[in-house]
Amino acid sequence: MTDKQTDSTHEHVIVACIDGSTAAPSVCDYSAWLSKHMGAPLMLLHVLDEDKYPAESDMAGNIGLGSREQLLEQLAELDQKRSKLALQYGHLMLDEAEKRVAASGVDNPVKRQRHDELAGSLRELEQESRVFVLGLHGESSTETGRHIGSQLETVIRSVHKPVFLVPDEFSEPRSAMLAFDGSATAFRSIDLLADAGLFKDLPLHLVMVGSDTQEHREQLRQAAETLRGRGMDTNIAIRSGDVEETLHSYQEQHDIDVLIMGAYGHSRIRQFLIGSTTTKMLETAKKPLMILR
Repeated sequence: MTDKQTDSTHEHVIVACIDGSTAAPSVCDYSAWLSKHMGAPLMLLHVLDEDKYPAESDMAGNIGLGSREQLLEQLAELDQKRSKLALQYGHLMLDEAEKRVAASGVDNPVKRQRHDELAGSLRELEQESRVFVLGLHGESSTETGRHIGSQLETVIRSVHKPVFLVPDEFSEPRSAMLAFDGSATAFRSIDLLADAGLFKDLPLHLVMVGSDTQEHREQLRQAAETLRGRGMDTNIAIRSGDVEETLHSYQEQHDIDVLIMGAYGHSRIRQFLIGSTTTKMLETAKKPLMILR
């Protein structure tokens, strides 16, 4: 594992996960916006997949293969050259990312490069991080075929800091909505939004998908009261119907820029987030999605 630059004085940073995908410029732009909006320093992170680009090839099991040994050694050398070139390319991507965020008004970001796997790297950085920013689309995506990042689900399940998933095009957020289900975890998400300043100064909609009952109204009222007590402009709404369709419909109707969701126990929201509809939702998302754990 290698670090291009380490600075222990930078704590609670916005971590921009930089790769070779079409979303990389947008990751820079949204990360720079978050850094300025939250008054938090920025880290530019590139993780070189250790499985795809091993630092060293293990040839121990191939000793004694006679005439094949030389060929295997040559293949191992090629693997090491590929890894070195990939590391150099990663350095260049980080340099370009630094220029892009500087153009947005963010100076002196930390640049860090790791030879590891993404989820594990982010877990190790959690203590010094506030938000992880990743592109919705992976490096295999093209203009004709968008594919969600293959590591997104692993990251979402692995880390406990907010994960901000962004599309390929940047648009400055001006409003947000939280999918709320009234659970204890949902109220912890409310506290997190109130304390972390994630979307301060932006209108926030609390939307519950379920029956319009007195209990649900009271839960929404309590949550809104907490946010309003921190100076956040908060609206509440209850809607019935399918979770995915209802949330997207509300988002489109009110022209909301960011959808915020959490993993809430075994509720329908959690089933939507972790279940089979997640892939479809991520593939079709055109606006940023914030995942709270």
